[in-house]
Amino acid sequence: MQPFFQMRSSALLALAACVSGCATAGSTAGVSLPAVDIVAKGETAPVGTAKADAADDPAIWRNAADPAASLVLGTDKKAGLYVYGLDGKTRDFVAAGALNNVDLRELGDGRILVAASDRTDPARPRIALFLLDGRSARLTQLGAHPFLPESHGPAEAYGFCMGKALGEGELARAYVVMKDGEVAETALVENAGAIAPRYLRSMKVATQSEGCVVDDVTGNLYLGEENVGIWRFDLSQPQPGAQSFAEVGVADGLVADVEGLAIDRGEGRSWLIASSQGDNAYAVFDLATGDPVGRFRIAAGSLGATSETDGIELATGSFGDAYPRGLFVAQDGDNAPAAQNFKFVDWGVIVSLLTAQ
Repeated sequence: MQPFFQMRSSALLALAACVSGCATAGSTAGVSLPAVDIVAKGETAPVGTAKADAADDPAIWRNAADPAASLVLGTDKKAGLYVYGLDGKTRDFVAAGALNNVDLRELGDGRILVAASDRTDPARPRIALFLLDGRSARLTQLGAHPFLPESHGPAEAYGFCMGKALGEGELARAYVVMKDGEVAETALVENAGAIAPRYLRSMKVATQSEGCVVDDVTGNLYLGEENVGIWRFDLSQPQPGAQSFAEVGVADGLVADVEGLAIDRGEGRSWLIASSQGDNAYAVFDLATGDPVGRFRIAAGSLGATSETDGIELATGSFGDAYPRGLFVAQDGDNAPAAQNFKFVDWGVIVSLLTAQ
């Protein structure tokens, strides 16, 4: 499918003065919406693969009973999957191969299902499955499962996200983004105690894509086509077509590559956050209208800035005293002199910045 865009004429919202926790406004880097700066409050230990583009995508499990004991997962796309505490220390690591993107879902029976795109075989995509024990912070491997029909040609697993179950007997839906822009939708089902994916259908955009996120409220899938923009798919349709949501360029504040995507539905908001990798910033959009809300950067504080961010994740609600209104996690592409890692930001401060009048 060839991309088609309709330029929107709505005015961009101006950002007001900074509140506690931010620095000065960042460079506009050729876009018309300035970015405000905030500093990280925490970070993970570096991934084990040094001197390489290795850390990629995070996922967050919020411990509702003890928010300060919540966990963050992160992929080393050359080695496997990490579990971190909010202190940034490594709690577990599984050498599971080339896992690129990761997501998780609570199943309602006390189990936490973790899944990731597995590109260990660059021609045969698989979904790697795990169970996370929230108390011990340990992962149990459930295997890496191919899912495409045998008639499908070679494809490379790249992006990944999960949504709620939509059919009887499902645990969740999983969406694997192939590097060429195809998105494969699968149902994660359990049979005789074993969890595995069942292929359902595919959607497609024209060029390389990775970041995706599902809005369970509306049933929409959002996909980042790296050099083009963000697309929206209505998953309730038998054959969802790609609808333009935001474009790379001046108007929407996105600088290629478009990378990780996350959703905020806290305190009456409905926002989509995207990694604007080309200018080391993050662009925020209104989910209902697609209009830009604002932009921010993680600037150089005591823990350093983020740059060339791949994956991001966001969870609202309390995470204890350090993150009382939510946690934003971003991959840091340049954590020199150490290997790449993930930075933690107080999401409540960002919300205050972007909603200031």
